[in-house]
Amino acid sequence: MPSEPFVIVGGGLAGARAVSTLRTEGYDGDLVVVTSEPHRPYERPPLSKAYLRGQGDREALFPLADDWYGENGVDLRTSSTAAGIDPDAHRLTLGDGRDLPYSKLLLATGSTPRSLSVTGRDLGGVHYLRTVEDADRLAGTLLPASLENQVEVVVVGGGWIGMEVAASARELGLDVTVLDMGPHPLGAVLGPEMGEFYGTVHHEREVRVHRLAQVVRLTGSDGQVTGVDLADGTHVAASVVVVGIGVQPNVGLARASGLELRDQAQGGGVAVDGTLRTSHPDVFAAGDIASIPSPHYGRPLRVEHWATALETGPHAARAMLGDPAQYDVLPYFFSDQFDVGMEYKGYVNMPGGYDEVVISGSTSERAFVAFWVKDDAVQAGMAVNVWERMDDVERLIRRPDRVEREELEGFVGG
Repeated sequence: MPSEPFVIVGGGLAGARAVSTLRTEGYDGDLVVVTSEPHRPYERPPLSKAYLRGQGDREALFPLADDWYGENGVDLRTSSTAAGIDPDAHRLTLGDGRDLPYSKLLLATGSTPRSLSVTGRDLGGVHYLRTVEDADRLAGTLLPASLENQVEVVVVGGGWIGMEVAASARELGLDVTVLDMGPHPLGAVLGPEMGEFYGTVHHEREVRVHRLAQVVRLTGSDGQVTGVDLADGTHVAASVVVVGIGVQPNVGLARASGLELRDQAQGGGVAVDGTLRTSHPDVFAAGDIASIPSPHYGRPLRVEHWATALETGPHAARAMLGDPAQYDVLPYFFSDQFDVGMEYKGYVNMPGGYDEVVISGSTSERAFVAFWVKDDAVQAGMAVNVWERMDDVERLIRRPDRVEREELEGFVGG
């Protein structure tokens, strides 16, 4: 048994899953969790969906009960910042200047939203959505406004967070405009074909999507945001602006301590091997920051989704205990917008990482599976309102031989 504790830095799902796995796998040594947030680790996907609409229980955000940590001998240090790492000395320096020795360290520090760097960004009514406090502040504006529909919501960004917030605000009956910097909503992830599908879904629900929108300033009055000016001269009135233009992995600790980082051309993040071990043998990384070699795709992948945290936290924990297993989980994510629920598995190197999208089912009836195909091999599949088929999608992705178009087209109902 090591004389120093295992330490986990991070307050998200990856950290929660890691600490619970260490205990269930039989590790009974000292265990410390350090999180800068004022509460125990929690999950983030509901923040842009049910929780934002006032339909989710706050307690449901937490994977582990409040008393679990104490009952399992875990030293949970909330509102505690990790300020530095000395990997060779096996020491973590905290924000208050104290040193915390460790035998093994897991970094699960997550991501930070990218800031909108234009005039007016500090006006009241400008929101980002990453923490539960962010969601509470935004809901505190949207929910009362939904009773009178006197709020004009502008979402800057046409990615997953932006489109989910737009859907939630519209479901509350609010006036919503999305300012998408690209030509297709969600196009950076799904490509133009499926991006246009989501564009249609939002259009039918009266969400206005302004494409190729370049924000040049936010306008305001008496310290409150009143609108958004675009480079093409358009002014969009707004009493609430939600910025969702992507996130940056929190790799500052790793960089400052000399851990190897992945090149931005390969997605950035902290470079790990298949056990999620970093360039230092006693430091591991999981969740958003981990750039993990994919045996199937033959390249490192860094995926900022719930399922990655769900899977990498336990994998890193087992590796800390000496398990040599290599991580070989295909990326997975989900999204709920209006009456469209979807699951996605696989990876496509956008743009241009596929030859065509093959559809099985009906896009007009919103019940289909889309396959991204390159050189007769399935790269990824997305099921829209078609459930319990992700295992079948994965088998097609992993199949070593050619996949015939007819088989894909007959997938729904097959």
